[in-house]
Amino acid sequence: ALPIWGQLLVRRFADGSQAGGRIVETEAYLGGEDQASHSCGGRRTQRNAAMYMEPGTMYVYQIYGLYYCLNVSSRGAGAAVLIRGLEPLRGLEAMRQRRSARRTASGSKALKDQELCNGPAKLCQALQVTKDFDRRDLATDSEAWLEPGPQDITEGDIVSTSRIGVGYAGEWTAKPLRFYLQGNKCVSVVVKKSERPKAVVEQENDPSSRQNTLGKLAARFART
Repeated sequence: ALPIWGQLLVRRFADGSQAGGRIVETEAYLGGEDQASHSCGGRRTQRNAAMYMEPGTMYVYQIYGLYYCLNVSSRGAGAAVLIRGLEPLRGLEAMRQRRSARRTASGSKALKDQELCNGPAKLCQALQVTKDFDRRDLATDSEAWLEPGPQDITEGDIVSTSRIGVGYAGEWTAKPLRFYLQGNKCVSVVVKKSERPKAVVEQENDPSSRQNTLGKLAARFART
């Protein structure tokens, strides 16, 4: 599967402009016995077809009849990763305008940078990701793709917690399948009790002890 953690999600528009940000928060949906997954028990529908396509395929669905959520299919039949949060790095003013256009309250304050993409529906608004992107491949698409992130991420940087809004999922409700970058202001929900002490994180991030964490994250994901 495409290694999406910490990478830049980039969106190109018809006028050639681009917007995007670093992926700093995700949730894993494993399929199979995962009762929070749209593909639980091997369920296949027109809606979730992308979850069974090649790793890296975008799975976009609508919630409340208004908002969209962007997922990326992963290894394993029916597995996918929900992109929950981005750190905006490109095209911020255009993203701010798109987000503001959806806000109905008069006199609303201008959105801060960290408020542009701190939630799955928010980032889809900011990047104009709609159902049109469903079943398209991030590896080959000309309007949405991934680029290498601006810096390495170590295992100590990553916090794992239970997923948001899956109280209906029985024993899967508490599974630690949400991952976010500790200390990043663009995370939608922070769980302090799950975070590691700052001193420990700083020690692990020391250049003499830094390690590539993507392999460890993949192993932890596989064990869950």
